[in-house]
Amino acid sequence: MNEPTRADRDDDTGGPPGPPPAPRRAGRALSAVLGDLRAVDGALYAAVAATSTPTLDRALRRLSHAADHSKVSLGIAAALALSGARARRAALVGAGAVAVASASTNLLGKRLVHRARPDRESARVTVDRYVPMPASASFPSGHTAAAVAFATAVGVVLPAAAVPLGALASAVGYARVHTGVHYPGDVAAGAVVGIASAAAALAAAAASPVPGVRSVYSATTVPQTAVGPG
Repeated sequence: MNEPTRADRDDDTGGPPGPPPAPRRAGRALSAVLGDLRAVDGALYAAVAATSTPTLDRALRRLSHAADHSKVSLGIAAALALSGARARRAALVGAGAVAVASASTNLLGKRLVHRARPDRESARVTVDRYVPMPASASFPSGHTAAAVAFATAVGVVLPAAAVPLGALASAVGYARVHTGVHYPGDVAAGAVVGIASAAAALAAAAASPVPGVRSVYSATTVPQTAVGPG
């Protein structure tokens, strides 16, 4: 009887395995990349927790509280509504952007990505920074999404307000990491949601049949293609 050749042996189930299928290799590569990103995210969170900033702790804790339920943004919108017509239009589209951002994060993002909140005790976040730990999922940051949405939408209508509102939104996002309730990646994702929400609110204002609402968009100097729903 002839001995089986190497090729024959390789064809048997006991032969050396071939390379994994391309989809499996791609899935493994994606998992490795996501694992690395989570490691970087955790390292950044730990670095913020380990940095002593007693002067900032109280201010950022208060800012984080003030941003609950978008109180800061809606308070600014109320002040703008008492000003001229252009400021009232900015307040209207800003409030709309906050509504879109809140719905996107709470009804979609947090339900699709069930990321657990950070463990402040293990990271040794000082108790002087503590704000109540929300019961909702960590990803994305709703506070950041709403603040960025408001700043972006109002900044388009009132360009002079873009820088101060952008700085405020950035401070709100950082405060959520500083107080230990979010990872930096949650804040970054919230910012992306906020920008998209502002674009959606501006596009809705442009398409509104109500003249006063439609003028929110037409009064800006930004071309229509720059604030589309994408």
